[in-house]
Amino acid sequence: MFTGIIETKATLIQKEQVGSNIQFTFESELASQFRVDQSIAHNGVCLTVIGIQGIQYTVVAIDETLRKTNLGNLQVNNQVNIERCMPANGRFDGHIVQGHVDTVATCVEVTEVNGSWLFTFELGSKGQPELLVDKGSICINGISLTIVQTMANQFQVAIIPYTYEHTTMNRVQPGTVANIEYDIVGKYIRKMLSNR
Repeated sequence: MFTGIIETKATLIQKEQVGSNIQFTFESELASQFRVDQSIAHNGVCLTVIGIQGIQYTVVAIDETLRKTNLGNLQVNNQVNIERCMPANGRFDGHIVQGHVDTVATCVEVTEVNGSWLFTFELGSKGQPELLVDKGSICINGISLTIVQTMANQFQVAIIPYTYEHTTMNRVQPGTVANIEYDIVGKYIRKMLSNR
């Protein structure tokens, strides 16, 4: 389990197709603190570390993960947001994030607003806009954010300078595809109501 509070960014240095899977090798200042079999969220996708060498580490994404997320679009030198799983005695500074991406959304507009940024995203045909709530939680590329406003199949989030500088949000522009994980509480409520 994660909280959506990004620890740092990792840089992709190698991408290798292995059958229907892709093996990614990243470089990160945190790599020396990782261990094999550890779960790390990459742009919000929970992946298992399979190898570590110095400041480099390797993870594998299976075909289903590649189809449902933006990881297959990564190119060498691209950066991803990373977060280690939450320790049992950790603080919840974000919200409950499972590392299981539900869908992707496309950025359609970025507006600077007096030192912060307003990002508008549009869900695709497989999106579930009923799970978007004004002032509710959303996870975008692994970042715990608050929804400012919802509009049909679109939603907006506001990004403060710290988040803009310390995550990959400063690389997001119109046309960028982002990983989306809806709030688990909303998903459970919808499931319970649908079974009534």
